[in-house]
Amino acid sequence: MSTLTKILIVLLTIASIFLCGIMVTYVANADNYKQKYDKLYVDLQDAVQKRRGVETQLKEEIQKADQQKKELNDNIASLDLKIQQLQTDLDEAEREKALLLKRVDSFASIVEGFTKTNDQQGLLLNNTIARLENVEAYLIKEQSQHKETSRLLFEKIAIIKTLEEKSKRLLEENVELQTKLDQFLRQYGKVLVPATPVTPVTAKAKPAAPPTKDISLKGQITAVDSKNSLAEISIGTAHGVKEGMKFHVTRGDQFICDIVILDVEPEKAIGWLELVQDQPKTGDIASTNL
Repeated sequence: MSTLTKILIVLLTIASIFLCGIMVTYVANADNYKQKYDKLYVDLQDAVQKRRGVETQLKEEIQKADQQKKELNDNIASLDLKIQQLQTDLDEAEREKALLLKRVDSFASIVEGFTKTNDQQGLLLNNTIARLENVEAYLIKEQSQHKETSRLLFEKIAIIKTLEEKSKRLLEENVELQTKLDQFLRQYGKVLVPATPVTPVTAKAKPAAPPTKDISLKGQITAVDSKNSLAEISIGTAHGVKEGMKFHVTRGDQFICDIVILDVEPEKAIGWLELVQDQPKTGDIASTNL
């Protein structure tokens, strides 16, 4: 073999060795990249799964938060209703307290008047007894013919006391009946008119029964609370509305319901519904007379 051939063989051998090294390095690196790719792909899938799990958990937490928020709002609304009911009960208790205080004051003045009357009648009775004692002394002197007269006088004194007690009871009953009549008439939109005696003042005749007149108040429904059977009308104390009055609600020619006034303000009043034939609406007419 020639030297050139030997050199060529050596070069080919070196080239083969170099190519083998390159192929080994490529194969080793290719396997390494594939492992890295597989690892990264697995990590990516894990991350996606974790993200989905976190998103699902986040949605569940959001739903729970919304549910808790709704429950809290419901509880707040319920508490607000209870507070309103308690405030209404408190206002009603205050009104009843004021009414009772007025009645106590009225009864106190009546008792004071009766006390004065009884004192005057007691003074008159004492004077009468003193006079009767003088008459009795004189009658004793007159003996038998005056005994019958003395007996009659004592009987008359007893009758006077009985009549005074009856008069007192009748006055009390009259005041109570007047109060009840006034409350009853107000429910139907009427008030008592001061009685006009049918006989002169000097006569002791019984006065005629007190006549009545229509109040003739008219307003509109401004608000309705159907849940609590309450309604508000557009007139109040400035127009003559008082507690206990009854208003008839109509819509055209149709009767809707009645409203019994519970609370009155200067320009509006609130009452509870009764005899409901149809649900009242804003704008319906409310009047004391049909």
